[in-house]
Amino acid sequence: MTTDLAEFAREKGIKYFMISYTDLFGSQRAKIVPAQAIAGMQADGAGFAGFASWLDLTPAHPDMLALPDPAAVVQLPWKPEVAWVPASCVIDDAPLAQAPRNVLARQIAAAAELGLTVKTGIEAEFFLLEPDGKAISDPFDTAEKPCYDQQAVMRRYDVIAEISDAMLGLGWEPYQSDHEDANGQFEMNWAFADAMTTADRHSFFKFMVKSVAERHGLRATFMPKPILGLTGNGCHVHVSVWDDKGMNAFADPSQELGLSARGHHFLGGIMAHATAMAAITNPTVNSYKRINAPRTVSGATWAPNSVTWTGNNRTHMVRVPGPGRFELRLPDGAANPYLLQAAIIAAGLSGLAARADPGKRLDIDMYQEGHKITDAPRLPLNLLDALRAFDADEALKESLGTEFSAAYVKLKTDDWNRYAAHLTQWERDHTLDI
Repeated sequence: MTTDLAEFAREKGIKYFMISYTDLFGSQRAKIVPAQAIAGMQADGAGFAGFASWLDLTPAHPDMLALPDPAAVVQLPWKPEVAWVPASCVIDDAPLAQAPRNVLARQIAAAAELGLTVKTGIEAEFFLLEPDGKAISDPFDTAEKPCYDQQAVMRRYDVIAEISDAMLGLGWEPYQSDHEDANGQFEMNWAFADAMTTADRHSFFKFMVKSVAERHGLRATFMPKPILGLTGNGCHVHVSVWDDKGMNAFADPSQELGLSARGHHFLGGIMAHATAMAAITNPTVNSYKRINAPRTVSGATWAPNSVTWTGNNRTHMVRVPGPGRFELRLPDGAANPYLLQAAIIAAGLSGLAARADPGKRLDIDMYQEGHKITDAPRLPLNLLDALRAFDADEALKESLGTEFSAAYVKLKTDDWNRYAAHLTQWERDHTLDI
């Protein structure tokens, strides 16, 4: 039964709804709607000028309507008179093909046609910084190896506990939080779910973390590499696929690492499209300072630079930590929650269709011996290389949708060109007197 948002408002004491959509750059856009008006918005959607956000639209396009998904409504734990509800975008009564939540919905439907449901869980990493964003917020967080630092995590207990309490109240089943490998960095985990639920929760989580941090006088960032020399913000994704009988289609104890033939084929699709996927999993100029980083203060980047897979070994792009699932370690904190899931499903389904072979499993330490591997593709060195790889991958573009792919390449190439036109201090320091 569809949730009636007006009734939800009466039951929960909601005064306002945030009808929210996510654009191609991962920015969340919203209108605040009084509860008294939500019935009309639930039926017809909230109107937006799509050109005003990062979508490939013009001022001449008709109104874009954001239709709220009432099944995904969330009452703000820190401001309970407000509810957030993700929306899907339509123009002229048709889904906007380039809108990220619609892109993901199409991939979920494609999997469903095969009797499959993709389930994922993410490991969201973020930094807590001073309000100006220039330094970590805890001056005592200086350890050379700060991962799991007990004192440091307790100094930010109020922030972490408030977020964890919120997830508990929302039924997300959070199961652990910790200080991560960089000074000022944290990770919080909650239970895996179907891809759309994970994407909606990921989107809300980023909004919640930033909002709670601001309430405590801090600034939270998911920027991939906010501080040079420290480990960057990853967004590792754990992936499994389930059949229409509720069984894990990736699990087979008789196979290598407990990963079934279908699991290997799905992984083969990820491996085949990895360099192109990077444009989506690592979508900013800054992203490539994480996956191509030199040695960090802690001694490891915890980020791949080659397309390789392994067992329970964190130095590769993909690891299989246990039967029936694998972990993709390529994505970073800037990844669009909806496009991230969509790209994984599209690549994986292509692997299933082609019965793709993921290639040889490597069990070496890539940080120490990666230079010995000469036949594994290297991940892109920068955003432009990633966009070129994506634009050349016709199969992945077609799977994700030609309208979306063209819009994404266009806007992200413009993004790169704006960056390339920027004169940096490094250039002045090193070339002014040439």
